[in-house]
Amino acid sequence: MRVLDTEEKHDGGDDEPAEPEKLRNRLEERQERIDELEGELAERQGRVDELESRVKRVQADFQNYKKRAEERREEVRERATEDLVERLLGVRDDIDRALEADEETDADGEDLREGVEIIRDELDDVLRDEGVERVETDEFDPEKHEAMMRVDSEEHEEGEVVDVYEQGYVMAGRVLRPAKVTVADGDEGEDE
Repeated sequence: MRVLDTEEKHDGGDDEPAEPEKLRNRLEERQERIDELEGELAERQGRVDELESRVKRVQADFQNYKKRAEERREEVRERATEDLVERLLGVRDDIDRALEADEETDADGEDLREGVEIIRDELDDVLRDEGVERVETDEFDPEKHEAMMRVDSEEHEEGEVVDVYEQGYVMAGRVLRPAKVTVADGDEGEDE
């Protein structure tokens, strides 16, 4: 029986050195699995970061699109309003011409004049509400004035507007129609 015990111990002794080797193998396998899972996790985290970045870009693009679309709508609205205003300016000019031509002072003429002035004032209110302003006509500005003629003038300095033939108008910083004016030449004033 003793022989059997020795064999059992001997078999048991063989198992003991084999056990740490198995553990090492299992540990290496698990470490490989951990490395593999960490690689997958890093890969997935990279994908998540990429998708988050894409979402942020899409959101920014959408905000920019909304802003551009609103600007386009505003521009279309302004253009439509400008077209209307340009047509109304001719009417406004006709009213001014009628008032200038009306030299009668009798009762009927005065009533007509008052009525036309009321209409002109109402039209001016509408134009003002739409952001239409008259072009300033003190100093000549080639972007806002059209010089119909130049005259020598002792009373005016060179470049001063002497007379306005047709009023100019500006809307939203854009000249709808330049003022047609006579401009002082100033040459005669320099000689004296």
